[in-house]
Parts: sequence; structure tokens; C-alpha cells
Amino acid sequence: MSLRSMSALLVQMFICLLLLIPTAAQATTVRLQTVLGNIDIMLFDNAAPQTVANFLKYLKSGAYNNTFIHRSVPGFVVQGGGYALDNSLNILKVPAGEPVKNEFSADRSNLRGTVAMAKVGGNPDSATTEWFFNLGNNSANLDNQNGGFTVFGMVIGNGMDIVDAIAKLQTQAVSFKLQTGTLPLTDFPLINFTGSIAKSNLVLVNSATVLSPSPDADRLSDRLFNFLEAKFPQFFSPAGQPSATISEYYYRNYPGNNSYIVTSNGSLYYLGPLSDNKVLSLGPLSALIPMVTAAGF
Repeated sequence: MSLRSMSALLVQMFICLLLLIPTAAQATTVRLQTVLGNIDIMLFDNAAPQTVANFLKYLKSGAYNNTFIHRSVPGFVVQGGGYALDNSLNILKVPAGEPVKNEFSADRSNLRGTVAMAKVGGNPDSATTEWFFNLGNNSANLDNQNGGFTVFGMVIGNGMDIVDAIAKLQTQAVSFKLQTGTLPLTDFPLINFTGSIAKSNLVLVNSATVLSPSPDADRLSDRLFNFLEAKFPQFFSPAGQPSATISEYYYRNYPGNNSYIVTSNGSLYYLGPLSDNKVLSLGPLSALIPMVTAAGF
């Protein structure tokens, strides 16, 4: 058998093995277009399917358009998805449907850059429209209360620069009138606040849309691949070709030892001699990226 034929056979074997993993499609990526810049989020479609479906239901209905960030606690979270402005500049609560069942998993911890659902205290299955960005490692807190807070995605590209910019804004304790009563906000972030709140002071999410495909998700994978090659050259060098997508999986091949590293749906996988030629999960990207970033990749 020629080297090319053997390589093609290994790729096909690899795809067949991947199909046995319960992560069968490339992650959905969405963009929140805010007044401070775009925030792209890679969703964990298969790891948290009900939560992702719930989030996309609101997004595709337009419910997150013209919403605003209503809570910012530096070092902790930035939260949105709960309130919107109408055409008359009235503040309205985003209409909520049935709550989604909690899908917390320790494999998807509340680490910096992850996105999780907010919920009512004392009720693990109460998440509806509101979500938050984790500004730091909140695993010790949020993974261990109220059934754990479900992480369903992570910020990619330079999105955390925008989230961090929001976290640096001045916050105020305010109270708005709603049709159903009052809305007290104790950590309300405002842009250029001078004492009177106007539309221009709000951190508006002008639109929320689905992106397909996501080049940022691929670049995130490449950062991981580059890190592994630099850290473990005995296993991951040299690559047989640039990163590629096959059967909706993003991968690199290392013909020297017939191994592959692959990203799919928010996780990193390995196939090769170190795993006895079986697919081995190396963990969720949300846990790996902070390490890769700290190493300068």
C-alpha cells in the first residue's frame, strides 16, 4: 500500500472513530454586536444541547436584539439577556418561555471566558433568557451552588477584550419602572455616565446572529495545535499538512507517528500511539485555552 493510500485509510478510520463520540457536529458560533464591539461565542451544541437550543431559540426570534448588559461585577461576571429597549426607549423585560433543565457538568466549568446561564436562587432548573460571561475562574463558587451554573459556550477571537471593557465601566445602583413593577439594578454598567441616564449610556446589544462558518473557532484550534507542537515536539512534529477540515472536524495529522489532534464541538481529541490508536479526549477548550494563553500562544 502506498503512503498516500495509507494516509487516506487512516483518515477514514479516524472519522469512523470520531462518529462514535457523542459530538457529531461543528460548534455553532454566534455574534453579539454591542456598542463597544463584537463578541463571538462558540456554543457547546452537543455537550449542553437543551441549553444551547434554549439560547438559540431566543436569539433567532430576535429577543436579544436591542437588549443591554444590566449587571457587571469586576472579577466575577458580566450579565445580559434579561432586558431590552423598545422603539420608544421604554425598558422591557425580555419575554421568557419555559425554563430549561439544568445541564451543568464539571467538564464544563465556570472558567474565564466561558458563558453560562443565570437562574433563580434555589432552583437549578430555572434558567430562561439571562446569561453571563465569566470574568475569572469562578469554578469554586458557581460550580458548587444551585446545582451548578450551566456553561454552554465560550468567547472566542478578541471577544474577551470587549467583555473586559464592559467590566471596566463605572457602575451605578438604579431603579427603572417596568409595566410589571420596578427593576432595581445594583451593578449597572454605564458608558460616560454624568448623572442622568440616556440611551447612549447603555451597553446595548444591537443584534445577536448566528455565524457560519466560524474562522475564529478554527484559529482557536490552531493556537492549541501550535502549543502542543511546541510543548511536545516528540509527539506532534512535524505536521503532515496545514490544519484542515474533514467531515466537519478540524484537525492536524502527524505522519511520523500516525497521530492526529482534532477539535470538535468545544473539545480537543487525540488519536495515535499514545492512546493505543483510540480516540482520547484531552478536555474542553474552556479549560485548555487559559493554559495556552498563559504560554503566549
